[in-house]
Amino acid sequence: MSHYKLLALDMDGTLLTDDKQVTEETKKWLRKAVDHGVTVMFSTGRGVQTASHFWEELELDSPMVLLNGAEIWEGPGRLMARTHLPRETVRRLHELALREDAHFWGYSVESLSSRRNWSEELFETDWMKFGMKHDDLAVVARIREELLGWGGLEITASAPVNVEISVQGITKESGVREVCRLLGIDMTQVLAVGDSDNDVLMLQAAGLGVAMGNAEEHVKAIADAVTSSNNEDGVAKAVQKFIFGLDVAECRSIV
Repeated sequence: MSHYKLLALDMDGTLLTDDKQVTEETKKWLRKAVDHGVTVMFSTGRGVQTASHFWEELELDSPMVLLNGAEIWEGPGRLMARTHLPRETVRRLHELALREDAHFWGYSVESLSSRRNWSEELFETDWMKFGMKHDDLAVVARIREELLGWGGLEITASAPVNVEISVQGITKESGVREVCRLLGIDMTQVLAVGDSDNDVLMLQAAGLGVAMGNAEEHVKAIADAVTSSNNEDGVAKAVQKFIFGLDVAECRSIV
């Protein structure tokens, strides 16, 4: 059996299949991990509005890192920390999205809002994460370049067509570190699994960073291991191999 005490899971493209389900096989092995004494947690760009029902479905009472680290929960209904973007920054982000004709969305304390339902009143709420999406990758690159020039922002992505923005230094890694402090464990005892740019720092900092088979190539390049895709029970196979020491051919260490 392994020494990993915390299993930190990205959700979209990792824990969830393309049709946003957790397979029965994955549920079975996550339950085995919990029964074995491993804390199973999400480390996701999603907010509580779209992550909480998976918390309930998996019957987890563990901490969670949401909004790429901008929100940390000790457990269901028990908020530990929130980091807000300055309101003026949100206004500037909104203006940039409109100028580039990008779809945009944001998570506030109260809601998940997007271009479709944006209103002036939303500038008076506290935002933790703002995202933009454009199908033209040249536009995405231009948005990213401009944002880098602003300073004070953490800029990442959960897909090549988007940009996700939070306060500088707020990442999935920083969130998982806070959970480690809460649990009294070290990052070397973390097994982290992900597929996208916003998982990179977490995968690099974890004791073992596992990339999904469907991960972007630069994510696979920094990972310690690669497992099957999100549609092929990749998380379940990583648990079998790295927590229970089973021989799983589709899950291979690369360092």
